[in-house]
Amino acid sequence: MRMRRILGLALAAATLAGVSAVGAVSAGAASSPNISRDDCAAAGGQIVSRPYAGYACALPDGTSQAIT
Repeated sequence: MRMRRILGLALAAATLAGVSAVGAVSAGAASSPNISRDDCAAAGGQIVSRPYAGYACALPDGTSQAIT
């Protein structure tokens, strides 16, 4: 019985951690606005073409944002 309780608590903790990680990713995606070509160049990024998705700015930190 004690083992079942411990496993249940571990499962609950893992579920909560997964939900909070999804929430953080969603919040990050919602808060990253589009960027202009001039802002991309000023930030040291490169403009790259994405098939069927237009252009994006590839920033030096490894992230990319859609270009408006």
